Amino acid sequence: MKIIVLRLFALLLLPIAALQAGEIAVSSLDLSLAANSSGWPARANLSTSGKPILLGGKVFPNGLGSHTKFRLLIDCHGTAKRFTAKVGVDDVANKQYASVIFRIEGDGKKLLMSPVMRPGDDPLPVDVDLTGIKQLVLLAWNGEGGGQADDHANWADATIIFDGKAPATLASAEPRKILTPPTPPTPRINGPVVIGTRPGNPFLFYVPVTGERPLKVTVGGLPKGLSLDESSGIITGTTLAAGTYDVKLTATNARGSATRELRIVAGDTLALTPPMGWNSWNCFASKVTRDDILRQANSMATNGLRDHGYAYINIDDFWMPKNEDIDPTLHGPERDANGRINSNARFPDMPGLTASIHKLGLKAGIYSSPGPKTCGGCISSWRHEKQDAERFAEWGFDYLKYDWCSYNQVVSGNYEDKAYAKKPYMVMGEHLRHQKRDIVYSLCQYGMAKVWEWGDEVGGNTWRTTHDIGDSWDSMSKIGFSQAGHEPFVKPGCWNDPDMMIAGWVWGRFTNLSDDEQYTHVSLWSLLSAPLLLGCDLTHVDDFTLNLLGNDEVIEVNQDPLGRMAGRIATRGETQVWAKAMSDGSLAVGLFNLGDEAVPVSTTWNELKLKGPQRVRDLWRQQDIGVQEDGFTTHIPRHGCVLIRVSSSK
Repeated sequence: MKIIVLRLFALLLLPIAALQAGEIAVSSLDLSLAANSSGWPARANLSTSGKPILLGGKVFPNGLGSHTKFRLLIDCHGTAKRFTAKVGVDDVANKQYASVIFRIEGDGKKLLMSPVMRPGDDPLPVDVDLTGIKQLVLLAWNGEGGGQADDHANWADATIIFDGKAPATLASAEPRKILTPPTPPTPRINGPVVIGTRPGNPFLFYVPVTGERPLKVTVGGLPKGLSLDESSGIITGTTLAAGTYDVKLTATNARGSATRELRIVAGDTLALTPPMGWNSWNCFASKVTRDDILRQANSMATNGLRDHGYAYINIDDFWMPKNEDIDPTLHGPERDANGRINSNARFPDMPGLTASIHKLGLKAGIYSSPGPKTCGGCISSWRHEKQDAERFAEWGFDYLKYDWCSYNQVVSGNYEDKAYAKKPYMVMGEHLRHQKRDIVYSLCQYGMAKVWEWGDEVGGNTWRTTHDIGDSWDSMSKIGFSQAGHEPFVKPGCWNDPDMMIAGWVWGRFTNLSDDEQYTHVSLWSLLSAPLLLGCDLTHVDDFTLNLLGNDEVIEVNQDPLGRMAGRIATRGETQVWAKAMSDGSLAVGLFNLGDEAVPVSTTWNELKLKGPQRVRDLWRQQDIGVQEDGFTTHIPRHGCVLIRVSSSK
């Protein structure tokens, strides 16, 4: 059973001057500063629904009402004696859906975990020894499926008893787990080392460079038709002839210089490394506007993510007309006189929008469906595939996400029949191929008919392998770790897509993933050679998220030009080991703990098919661990990981 844990970030000061010495009611916490990532508030002396706490038919006037996805830290200073409470699911919650597990931790160790509790159960008495405990953690998790909307978790009569007089204040704060050291001031050139383009098509590439500004970029060996704007670091133009061109990038600032080779392959294959960028859905969904997109593009250019290789700004659904909607901003003529699709009133100037994105050295993506309507009910490309491909190229788009949606409403068939599943994607793929523009083609059809086996046959560059991801451990881990076995179908230009990233600020709040779960998420997607398409609001990127998404050694694993996908090497209990072959002969190895307790996780050089001592580097911490004789073992927290790079010591 996968248990979902969502964190509660807060700095809570507990004023206890008026409380009896030696005893503190948890309901005395100032919860006005608390933010529960589930969206349900934590309440003093009430259930999270705002009603009296009711457990087993009894009303409790004192206690804390929470929801699952709840995590509360309390500093006990090592002087607490006991924690007591009666816990259970509020009686008024929906008995069909509600289920909660209560967990109590002290200094990182489990002190108590309840069975799955449901509405109507008698409250569970809790009496936990806190002797010597400095940090107490109260958690409520979803129990057994059924969703989480009714998981009203009550902590009735919750009390901390101290050995003597209680401290003047108790502060509960959880520091973010920032692992990667700050980006150094010396220049470093990042991003892909190989780029695919089609001869005769417009070319655009921003040279991603970190380091102290001002910083100068120069390029040697550019093919005819391409040029560098030194003031912006953007290479543009048209590659006139097919071929492979090795160019030398140099970045210089007051602290030093860096060089790197960039291979430009003018041929028939795009996306020679997995696309990196951003998609609008997890921020704005049906509310997206032109201004939203421009703000995200400008943020990517200024917050540093562009200099780590993120390049695409992709508009998802709701840019096109939906005239039957009551929202007038979605209205407008569906098509022009030539049958080409139009944008709605929110997007009055698509060529101007893409030009603004391109001016930043970024690329622009768009969304459509082979059916008559998108998933959101907007006009789509059914029977207008050629006109729409031409329109996307005319507007200046560089990426198309093509979502199955309503196709089955106009063409019936068996979802697992390859001919049925392939046909609409073949049609659009052929029209995209004939445009005088490089448009990366992303198939979004949720893994039907084993799309990974044929996605490249219809011109696809990426293909969704699963249903939509949600920002929960259960969703992310099930999707990510289910990719084992798909690795034979990955190669440059062809990438399995387990869906957008759910790290950072999504849906108007921080993700429900814990810090360790986010490290697992980014590590696994990098090992899978999956597209790194962020879903977070780029105008709301905190230090932790920027650190998480901007580790260049981790990104190198994703962007390695060999184009391999990691395979699962071992499963031992709730732990897994994955490994990916790298172009320099090294291995990127992920050690994962899927369980709910911190445990040691190991791998041996023998199971990785390596011989002799190996040099190990921790990629998140960017630290050399040293030469290991026979294997590697590390202690990993629940739902966490360690990502290493292993190479011969000879």
